[in-house]
Amino acid sequence: MTRDRKSHTGMPRRGFLQGLGGGAMTGLLGGIGASPAFSREGPQRGGTLRFGLAGANTTDSLDPGLAWDDFMMLLTYGGLRNGLVELDENANPTGELAESWDASSDARVWTFKLRKGVEFHNGRTMTVNDVIASINHHRGPESTSLAKSIFQQIEEVRADGDALRITLAEGNVDLPVLLSDYHVGIMPTNDDGTVDWQSGLGTGGYVLKHFEAGVSAEATRFQNYWKEGRAHADEVHLLAINDVTARQNALLTGQIDAMNRVDLKTLSLFQRKAGVRIMEVEGYQHATMPMLTNVQPFDNLDLRKALKYAINREQWVETLLRGHGSVGNDHPIPASQKFANSELEQRLYDPDKAKFHLKAAGFDTISLDISAADAAFAGAVDGAVLFRESAAVAGIDINVVREPNDGYWSNVWSKKPFCMCYWTGRPTPDAIFSLIYAEGASFGDTNWQNGRFNELLVTARTEFDESLRKNMYAEMQAVLHEDGGTVVPMFMNYVLGLSDGVGTPEAVNRDLPMDGMKAIERWWVTA
Repeated sequence: MTRDRKSHTGMPRRGFLQGLGGGAMTGLLGGIGASPAFSREGPQRGGTLRFGLAGANTTDSLDPGLAWDDFMMLLTYGGLRNGLVELDENANPTGELAESWDASSDARVWTFKLRKGVEFHNGRTMTVNDVIASINHHRGPESTSLAKSIFQQIEEVRADGDALRITLAEGNVDLPVLLSDYHVGIMPTNDDGTVDWQSGLGTGGYVLKHFEAGVSAEATRFQNYWKEGRAHADEVHLLAINDVTARQNALLTGQIDAMNRVDLKTLSLFQRKAGVRIMEVEGYQHATMPMLTNVQPFDNLDLRKALKYAINREQWVETLLRGHGSVGNDHPIPASQKFANSELEQRLYDPDKAKFHLKAAGFDTISLDISAADAAFAGAVDGAVLFRESAAVAGIDINVVREPNDGYWSNVWSKKPFCMCYWTGRPTPDAIFSLIYAEGASFGDTNWQNGRFNELLVTARTEFDESLRKNMYAEMQAVLHEDGGTVVPMFMNYVLGLSDGVGTPEAVNRDLPMDGMKAIERWWVTA
């Protein structure tokens, strides 16, 4: 902790808002046009902002560590709570509850200066002890947090006066990005050192008024919110509408103001409706087909390769996405990300290669179940049917098992040996590799283990030189492509439907849908 330390100062909130510019517009696609939403008058205060959302479950919890789909991510991360760090429109970490931070030269010891005078919804001032308890909520053997594997890197969390000091077992230059994860909301501590997640209390722009898991939520603006120029609406209402036709009808009839996951089959008709505009963002979201690699026959590398060659990715993009996306290459890093491996050969649909690897795995033909529900992503069931058709040419008989939407993530995903899934992506390779693909990852849905991959993951964390890190991340993408237990058929643009009565910033965050899941505090009502 000397002159060699790397430092960062969070941009002041006013400067951050004024600095929102064209950087993210490269990821903002057609369908916006001249609209009242881009009034030169800027954000307006007042009104009720109503969201109709897919991605709600009756098992949902106000525990941010258990958030795993759009409804709870938007409510807890974008409305009720703040993190230490948030991402700007270019996916760069900037201070939220942490005003600034610095790190030792080996990126192992980090000190975060906390903002002063920030209040929880109950009027109590946030302290470093609340931050410590909130981080520890994701640590230790008793933690049920889905971000637990990320925080296994932490060796010690303690107060350094009014500041926070985090010591890692090994250095990680991406720690601020990891702390921006939507699971890491800061909550008030209880007397026993645990946190109060049950009440929904936080330091965010909105105070929880009503919550019914899988049904609805309502919140009112926090009058003492510390952020300048955020939390514009008087109230926000979230309504669970998992059926896409019902969501779109709710928007057309004025029951809601914004919706996620527009039906791409009817997009051209829908966007011509009066009073509706489409926001399309080229983000990091991608479809996956995870296999449990410790379960036969998916423990066989040649069988996994056969499945990867048996899928027609171009057909998926054209049929399921109507061109609103791009083909995947069996790893989670999009071409738009600065660490993408542009030299990695694109895997194409090749039934002959699929047959070759199937034979190498010891099979002339094989019959496999794949579990699917549109809860996984819009069109997931149709995708499974397309996969059945393309794989049949290679002698692979795919039986599509239709699963219920409700409870899909708790009963099917990571439990059934082969299923449909999606990920919103993360701003850095380390974040998504640590969460899903590393040995022991909290969100690991393949139980995949690869020694070289895990070795590179640890080594890259301590490398400040981005060119050297890019080389390591490139190799990791190649390892996943070749050996991993996940088929990544396509990257999917975020396609949202908004009424003309909703205002949004000109530049939006593309790391997560719904403006980086900050729509509750960043969007406003114009009429």
